[in-house]
Amino acid sequence: MKPTEAPTKAELIAQRNDKFRQGETMSVSQGVFNLQDVLGLIRAVRDYTDFSEDNDPYGEHDFGSLEWEGKKIFWKIDYYDPGFEVWADPLSDEVERVLTVYLAEEH
Repeated sequence: MKPTEAPTKAELIAQRNDKFRQGETMSVSQGVFNLQDVLGLIRAVRDYTDFSEDNDPYGEHDFGSLEWEGKKIFWKIDYYDPGFEVWADPLSDEVERVLTVYLAEEH
């Protein structure tokens, strides 16, 4: 992006997702909870920057995958309305983001 260009919708979503992912709240699956170094994995998800066309085709930084303790790990950000009833616009000020970390085999 050039300094004079406004960010695209995908870039704005990616910025919000990156900030959210580095925060305090994330859900982990039972399989992830049973790993030995869960805290290390949480740090790895927060620090994740390995986005590519393969795992981030829309450029929104809402999904990632990595290897941890010999297991394939996925993490995903979903967007809900405040009542957690329907999917919401990721740029809405009212959106509730949910970050889930899980084993690929649990998908």
